[in-house]
Amino acid sequence: MRAVLAGSLGVALALGLTPPASAATGPEVVACPTALPADTTCYGGQDVNGAYYTIAKPKAWNGSLVVHSHGGPDLGAPAPTRTADDLTRWSVVVREGYLWAGSSYRRGGYGTRMAVADTENLRELVVAKFGEPRTTLLHGQSWGGNVAAKTAEVHPGSYDAVLLTSGVLAGGSRGYDYRVDLRVVYQYYCGNHPRPTEPRYPLWQGLRPDSTMTGTGLRARLEECTGITSATRTPVQQRNLDDILAVTRISEGALASHLNFATFTFRDIVHNRLGGRNPFSNKGVRYSGSHDDAALNAGVERFSADPSAARDLSYDSDITGTISVPVLTVHAIGDPTAFVEHEAAFRASLGWRPNLVQTFTTETEHSALSDSEYASALEALVTWERTGRKPTPASVAASCPANDVKYGTGCFFDPAYTPASYASRVNARPGGTRWPALTPLQSFLWERQGVRGIAP
Repeated sequence: MRAVLAGSLGVALALGLTPPASAATGPEVVACPTALPADTTCYGGQDVNGAYYTIAKPKAWNGSLVVHSHGGPDLGAPAPTRTADDLTRWSVVVREGYLWAGSSYRRGGYGTRMAVADTENLRELVVAKFGEPRTTLLHGQSWGGNVAAKTAEVHPGSYDAVLLTSGVLAGGSRGYDYRVDLRVVYQYYCGNHPRPTEPRYPLWQGLRPDSTMTGTGLRARLEECTGITSATRTPVQQRNLDDILAVTRISEGALASHLNFATFTFRDIVHNRLGGRNPFSNKGVRYSGSHDDAALNAGVERFSADPSAARDLSYDSDITGTISVPVLTVHAIGDPTAFVEHEAAFRASLGWRPNLVQTFTTETEHSALSDSEYASALEALVTWERTGRKPTPASVAASCPANDVKYGTGCFFDPAYTPASYASRVNARPGGTRWPALTPLQSFLWERQGVRGIAP
């Protein structure tokens, strides 16, 4: 079993972070979400950095801990409702007998290593309260998959195994390239984000920093250009929509959410985290699939990344492939948000290490999959960690029907599925087909040079 690492202040200092002066609160007993068994005891509080947390302990605790890294990133200020909502979504973990802990992170906005530090701080808090667990698992969902994978790399002695579900596993430097493409392709066809009458700004900013646009306002512009919710689109709207979907390979139902990310989260990354520097590039990309590719490629806005911004985003978020403990992933083949090809990038980043098992389901969801599947994945991962018997996609699938008797949410594993390469779905930038995107050596050298990525 792992030795307990240094306290949260020591972790922060090791990462080059300066925690704000604030008094930690809790853990105090709080009301549990109604989705949990009635005999669960829940605790809440706020850590020294301002991150809220929730802990749930089942009456028949099996002695093991699951630390959860949530997705997003959320752009608003942290709130205790974030962790309560996460606990509701992942109540299956508690029903399976595990102690569950989740952090809101100390602030909104992008920052993978910030979330890593807050995840590790919470683990240490749980150990101080309940003692060293028999086994400590790390679970990351969506962007939290990136956070969890990075946490396992930065804190290799803290976690015994890792479960990554619907993960954004291509990292920050490449994992958002399809949203970069959406941002420029949308503007080429729609010309209303910004409008000709509004102040101009480079599209890699997502949105100018002083804009008061809301999500509702952005959705109205999307509707104006594509008639996305209308049953009676004009021929121009239909062609705009067809071209945008064909070129970006984003599904119609997910288009609004991706455009939202490429607007508001890009603004956060650029203006709030990177001091106005551009980490994105579409140089060398040839767009295809439209009714007139030549005109599109001639007219779409082009830009190159600021090397220092690209470095900081990569250091903050890219996976080096150095995870040494068992890792099991679950990903829906039809995931409309984090394309299943993220798993191919992750597989290539780990270099066919023997400690990775990837499973896939025929679902078309991102935010949550079947509880029966999560229970099966947890069971397989813990057995692997404790006995050394490595599961297979087929064995995980075979265990699901027994769990479905309990949960009744269905089993949709496809043991034969293998995702195509990341570049088959997302336009690769020059040099962007080699994985990992950040090598262990480069990460080490940048660290020695004092690179800290994105400030907390």
